[in-house]
Amino acid sequence: MKEYHITLIETNNPAILKFEANHFLVRNNYEFKNIDEAKNSPLAQQLFYLPFIKTVYISGNFIALERFDIVQWNDVKDEVAQQLVEYLNADEPIVIEEVLSPQNAFTVYAEVTPNPAVMKFVANKMIVPSIFEFKNIDEAKDSQLAKQLFHFPYVKEVFFDQNYVSVTKFEVADWNEITNDVREFIRDFLSKGEPVVSPNLVQTQAENTSTDAEAKVYDDTSKQIIDILEEYVKPAVASDGGNILFQSYEEDSKTVNVILQGACSGCPSSTFTLKNGIETMLKNMLGDKVSKVVALNG
Repeated sequence: MKEYHITLIETNNPAILKFEANHFLVRNNYEFKNIDEAKNSPLAQQLFYLPFIKTVYISGNFIALERFDIVQWNDVKDEVAQQLVEYLNADEPIVIEEVLSPQNAFTVYAEVTPNPAVMKFVANKMIVPSIFEFKNIDEAKDSQLAKQLFHFPYVKEVFFDQNYVSVTKFEVADWNEITNDVREFIRDFLSKGEPVVSPNLVQTQAENTSTDAEAKVYDDTSKQIIDILEEYVKPAVASDGGNILFQSYEEDSKTVNVILQGACSGCPSSTFTLKNGIETMLKNMLGDKVSKVVALNG
């Protein structure tokens, strides 16, 4: 039986707090505005008995809750987290999801990215709770989908984010010739209902993320940079099949170091454009605190 743990994550909206679990909760995305809308979610119904809960979001491996102004999260968040842990560990139903036939469960379409070596394959449902990157088949031991994709001789790297797979190819192959094969393969794998990454890898990554967050102490400028990247840069980068990570801020030289992943990694034109765009944005928003941005390939 799974043992659940909850990690509290603040969002850009102070009224919304994210309760992240160490295991998958649901395959689809759900939003409930009141207890009537939550008739298919016993968990959401129970949460609405708390008088300060305004909206319940359930997606992937997290539950996000929006509160009314009658309370502050600092006063109630620990009690809510404990309630969620007890509910999940009691193996109670989260959402009673419709059972779809395997043939209709997933659709996948291919989308070009700014990096000519990378194609983005977008699913109509959540496939992973967070970002996973695999540079080779050895790194993919905890992901059956990534491991099997590496069996294609032209697959160089595999990158997962919530509802898509970014595949990096070697130059020997042409996307015009291989896109349909890769798309059909991913769709068939997802339709079987097998996990894209193992539960152990999800738990390990969640624990590592929590540990890293606790261990790192950022100065005020670094916190501002992280907030800007999260709010303004990451959504745009994700739409192109990639990700950006804050690595460090050097106060003496006013240098920001970031790491590019997925489609953004290894593409000279993409790296140059993205680096300059981030640099301009940070200079405009933070003034003389930033002089340059160094973009490193993940």
